[in-house]
Amino acid sequence: MQGTDKELLALYGRGRTEALEALVERHKSALFGFIVNMTEGRDDADDIFQEVWFKAIRKLGSYRHRNFRGWLVRIAHNVIIDRARRRKPEVSLDFEDDSGRPVMEAVAGGNRDPASGMAASELGRRITRAVATLPEEQKEVFLMRVRMELPFREIARIQRVSVNTALARMQYALAKLRPLLEDEYAQVKG
Repeated sequence: MQGTDKELLALYGRGRTEALEALVERHKSALFGFIVNMTEGRDDADDIFQEVWFKAIRKLGSYRHRNFRGWLVRIAHNVIIDRARRRKPEVSLDFEDDSGRPVMEAVAGGNRDPASGMAASELGRRITRAVATLPEEQKEVFLMRVRMELPFREIARIQRVSVNTALARMQYALAKLRPLLEDEYAQVKG
């Protein structure tokens, strides 16, 4: 099913459930990737993803038809914070699915030859490890900008900070990642 987020939401509001399926499919990869990165691959990423959509469906009446993906990220942000408050943090840098395949590989998808796939997978793991070392606020800004492609104004709104604070957090994140990923950058430049 095709259409803008706004059109699909209107169709869903009129009882067309396939419109919701199209919305979930459209935002699935980016949203799930954001959740996995923010939870550092905890086993409950699927539960959080489902909870985000459940809350989004329940709160559709309060959605103001601006940036649907940003709205979903804000809900995910709040769910992750609520869950973190209720439990002791768990850290796993190499989260894999039941088949032993890194989840980030499954989310990214794509058809690559085996050699480049292995190299990209290893590079992805190193980047994921480096991003996991960032303080929470910086990691969240980095992931919202890079993974979700949200504008800084939207990121600032989600984090409830000024745009300048969001920009500063991104600058700090990049400054911390540069030395950690210096070798990877040299390999990519070639």
